[in-house]
Formats: sequence, C-alpha cells, structure tokens
Amino acid sequence: MTGQTEDSAGENRRGFLKCMLWAGTGVVWTVSGGVPRSALLGGGAMAATPAGGDLTFVQISDSHIGFAKAPNTDTAATLKEAVDRVAEIRENASLLVHTGDVSQLSRPAQFDTAEQIIRGAGLETHYVPGEHDVLDDDGKSFFARFTKGAARGYYSFDRQGVHFVGLNNVQNLKSGGLGNLGDDQLAWLKKDLSGRSASQPVVVLAHIPLWTVYQDWGWGTDDGAQALSYLKRFGSVTVLNGHIHQVMQKVEGNVAFHTARSTAFPQPAPGAASGPGPIKDVPPEKLRSALGVTSVRQVRGSAQLAIVDTPLGA
Repeated sequence: MTGQTEDSAGENRRGFLKCMLWAGTGVVWTVSGGVPRSALLGGGAMAATPAGGDLTFVQISDSHIGFAKAPNTDTAATLKEAVDRVAEIRENASLLVHTGDVSQLSRPAQFDTAEQIIRGAGLETHYVPGEHDVLDDDGKSFFARFTKGAARGYYSFDRQGVHFVGLNNVQNLKSGGLGNLGDDQLAWLKKDLSGRSASQPVVVLAHIPLWTVYQDWGWGTDDGAQALSYLKRFGSVTVLNGHIHQVMQKVEGNVAFHTARSTAFPQPAPGAASGPGPIKDVPPEKLRSALGVTSVRQVRGSAQLAIVDTPLGA
C-alpha cells in the first residue's frame, strides 16, 4: 500500500523525517509466536535495546545510484540521508540488508559510491541483486563485490536463531519482466531449508516480490510459488522485497510479505499509470515523504502490535 502524507514546502530535514515516520516509511517488525507484526519506526519503538537473544535489523532498497532525472537528480544524497537514519539506531540493530538495485546501470563508479555511503551505517550489510545491478557481465561484478562467496548471487546465513536466505530472481526474466529463480536455485533452496526445524524463524530477501503484486507490470516472480512451497512448513517466514518502490504488505498463512520504499524515487500504485517507472511530478519538498527505510525486529514473548494485510488491486 502507498502511504499518503501532507507536508509544507517550508519543512526542514527534521520535519521531513517526522513525516516519513508518520507515513510508515520506517517499520519495526516483530516475530512473536510465529506471527510477524509491525509498528511505525520512531518514538519509543526503538528506544530500548532489544533483550538478549532478540534480533533487530534494517532494510533499505532501490538506491539506484547513477539515476539523475526527475524526480531525484541526486540519489547519492537521498541514500546518504537514509543511511544516516540507520546509523542513528545502529546500537539497537544487528545488521543491514539491501534488497537490490544498488545502482542504475551496474557501473563500477556507481557501485563504489553506494558502497562508500552504505559503509557509513556502521553495520554488517548483506545484499541481493536487482535487475539494474546485473546489466553488465551477467552480474559478475556485483556478485564479486556484494555477495562474496556466492558467485550466482544467492546464499544463506544464520543470525541469533534466525535463518536468512538471499535470493537472485532478477536474471533470465520471464515475459512481462516477471522475476525468475530457475531450477538450480530452487534445488539449492530446497536443500538449504531441509532438515531445519519448522520453529526456526526464516527471513527471505529478494529484489522482485515472490508473490504476484501486478502481473501486467512484471511485479512478481514466475516460479515464486515453488519457492514458497518449501517455506510453508515453517512457523514464521518474513519475505522482504524491493523493486516496486512502495510499501505493500500481505499475509498468507505463516508467511508475511513486505515490499520496501526506494531511497531514490517512488513508483505508481499497481495499475495507476500506463506502466511502472519513476513518478516524475513529485514536488521536491514532498520527495522524501515517498522514500524510506524499514526496521525489522524479532522478539520473544507477546507484543501488542498490528499487521496490515493489503489486498491486491489494479
């Protein structure tokens, strides 16, 4: 779903950030009893250091370094602003994830700029590729730099009892631009998950949504259902995506899906324009209210928070 905000041209940076919080651009996610829940980032949401064993991490996405057209001619500046926000809560966070489209054109200089800015968060960072990151040399430059040890861009790791899976669904795109995992990656995923306790929380990272947000625009993954079938037995699964540059949430059984805003530019709601792409007529004073970061927190015990279930609609 897209957040709606009202702000004036005279708001300063602090005002913009308050507006971003009100719009839900930062979200604290909790996983309690196998149920993912969310609340707005800000106020007391991150005031206390998580209890021992709990996990908090932050998601950013779609920085598109190298993009320099309306509505954002300085994507490096907006990425830095987002990273500065992340740095402010680094004491409460365990790691940072970037869900793809680090660059606009897969250029080394664009990767350099993004990497230098993101390093300022001071957090261990994990990446998955976006389609803009694999335009050159079949993504080898991106994989060598951002997914070291994972030559094809997919991998997994564990942190504080949570199993993270990073997927690559941006190569060999299907008709209409739908994402694709492919047989080899699906076989790897099945093997990676086999033998794991169904009670272990799982967080899946992928650029293009694994669920079909809007097929006409390629906002979905052609073989995503197969990947999700391997995850259904787990009590808590959170799937984090980018690509569509807006907040949309959905729950199917024990699987919660969340797409993130871009740090670069917004895109229209599904079916609200002739096609996907940057919304060019965003006034400069309103741009930051359409951009954001996401904070994700896994806690033990109960929580009085709500999750938003957004139905799909054209």
